[in-house]
Amino acid sequence: MSSRTGTPPLRKPDQVLRHRLARSACEVAGTRHSPGDVLAWMDERAQVQTHEVEVIPFDELDRWGFDRLTGNIQHDTGRFFSVQGLSVQTSSGPVGSWTQPIINQPEIGILGILVKEFDGVLHCLMQAKQEPGNVNGMQLSPTVQATRSNYTQAHGGAAVPYLDYFRDFARHRVLADVLQSEQGTWFYRKRNRNMIVEVDTEVELLADFQWVTLGQLNALLAHDDAVNMDARTVLSCMPAGFEGAHDTVGDGLAEAIARSCDAYAGSISSSAEVLSWITSRQSEHQISTELIPLRSVRNWRHTEREIHHESGGFFSVMAVRVKTNSREVSGWTQPLIQPHGLGVVAMLVKNVDGVLHALVNARVEPGYLDVVELASTVQCSPETYTKLGMEEHRPPFLDHVLSAEPGRILFDTVLSEEGGRFYHARNRYMVIEVAPDFGGDELPDYRWLTLHQLNGLLQHSRYVNVEARSLIACLRGLR
Repeated sequence: MSSRTGTPPLRKPDQVLRHRLARSACEVAGTRHSPGDVLAWMDERAQVQTHEVEVIPFDELDRWGFDRLTGNIQHDTGRFFSVQGLSVQTSSGPVGSWTQPIINQPEIGILGILVKEFDGVLHCLMQAKQEPGNVNGMQLSPTVQATRSNYTQAHGGAAVPYLDYFRDFARHRVLADVLQSEQGTWFYRKRNRNMIVEVDTEVELLADFQWVTLGQLNALLAHDDAVNMDARTVLSCMPAGFEGAHDTVGDGLAEAIARSCDAYAGSISSSAEVLSWITSRQSEHQISTELIPLRSVRNWRHTEREIHHESGGFFSVMAVRVKTNSREVSGWTQPLIQPHGLGVVAMLVKNVDGVLHALVNARVEPGYLDVVELASTVQCSPETYTKLGMEEHRPPFLDHVLSAEPGRILFDTVLSEEGGRFYHARNRYMVIEVAPDFGGDELPDYRWLTLHQLNGLLQHSRYVNVEARSLIACLRGLR
């Protein structure tokens, strides 16, 4: 006890937690079930849950409509989200100004994973959840995945299971709690609260929920469209690594990743230099955005079933009708954004003196709250450059990624983006190893960072974008 009466003892870094997380990450076969068992359970839940999604014309939207003055798509309660227009002017990229539709959802939602120890191993409580935009219906989701409109029951439906653990957690242990951004090309300044809470009391296990180790989640991340985006972003905020990894013996990938998570293993740039570089990118790039009426966007065509760019690139705004027996309400209609083409999100990595480094990009997107966030080495939809006739403006390293030798590809999986707002939005997530003498950081918007440096930035808001967070979650689990 402190010398000051009533003052609790000073807290010190919890190395035990890091070892407990490491043990969970090593537990793939599982004391309760295997990754294959989890996939089989998800298939079983998909058979029990009914989830019908029908693409509909805009005039069949119920409780949604186009505002007479602005043309914005909005709900009659004024809650949930709206689709508006955005005017952009920027000094970054080949196009200096444009307008586009964008989702405006100013409320902050909760994405939370509940953690509990079984048989000496930490497990995460995951949900088998269907979303209207999911290409395969069922995906593994966080314990809680809810907008404020949902968990305050603006839809008049049932309460969100397990929500109280993330709204009243004084009796539990918080492992992570940070506001993180969503897609800056489709969302306007959208953020969600990413939370991980550990409990040591009994937790009722509902039918659509299952306890899964970190190792099993890492294995499931290698399956196409198995682990949803909201689960991946929360997992990326999980504390990672432990002191002493710099003494790890071996020159394999797992050892290089372990050392990359340890500050004492070293890095190409110091953390102070990384922060200075990010600040320089925030200062050098200029972008100005303004919400405008949806009817004022230029070069976009409005039909009875979609709003699309005249080039056929980028994305469309469309609408769906949903019928289900597994959500807070049994049916609804809503607008969704439908991207055009399969995206590519790829991270180049290299082993520098036994420490894995990742090449990240300080990326400008119109929906960010700040000017830039750190993205993967490559993040784009190659098809858009073809449709726009802008092949000469393809991003750096894209051709290197697409022509990578199979032996250098460490991770290659197609994963879905958020199915509650996007329809069949999928990216090919890749991790590709390059030679230790590979450059890249001669370009001002690129730097080589360790996982320890990225993990540190992930404890704060608005540093690492959602696509990079997904890939970091995948990268940590490679062996």
